[in-house]
Amino acid sequence: MAKDERTRIVPRRTPESAAMTADLKRAAAITATLNRLTFNDAAEVRALFSELIGRPVDDSFLLIPPFHTTGGRDIRVGRNVFVNQNCTFYDLGGIDIADDVLIGPNVSLITSGHPLEPSQRRAFVTARPIVIERNVWIAAGVTIIGGVTVGENSVVAAGSVVTQDVPRNTLVGGNPARVIRSIAE
Repeated sequence: MAKDERTRIVPRRTPESAAMTADLKRAAAITATLNRLTFNDAAEVRALFSELIGRPVDDSFLLIPPFHTTGGRDIRVGRNVFVNQNCTFYDLGGIDIADDVLIGPNVSLITSGHPLEPSQRRAFVTARPIVIERNVWIAAGVTIIGGVTVGENSVVAAGSVVTQDVPRNTLVGGNPARVIRSIAE
């Protein structure tokens, strides 16, 4: 994970890492309750998700459990957002999801990681934000890593691993994801 001004570093055995662990425990308790709900419990899912992220979500927000996260407080979602089942959001670096976004099943948004150097791997966690702009469709089984912005109106093909920014109005796919073609109306 490259370091830049958007990189957050959380050293082990610090007050910040203790807060991160407490947030993880809080999120695990809320998602355990949320994950007992079904598609028909949309209002309860919205209420619990709002509690999880610390702000109300719009009535147009729809999430199908199960759902997993490491904290929740660093997730922001717009209106008319759909999150399909079995998604994982590791949000330590921040996840911003704009209006009209579709997220398929088994999608992982992973903002955090560890250093590559073996001697440093357990010393700290690094995190960078993920931004999903308006009207994006992220298909089934996609993984997006921290530091990535997915541009407006874009589509990420099923099974892709996104390691760099996705331009607006494009279809990307593969591992690592590459531009396949432009999307025009």
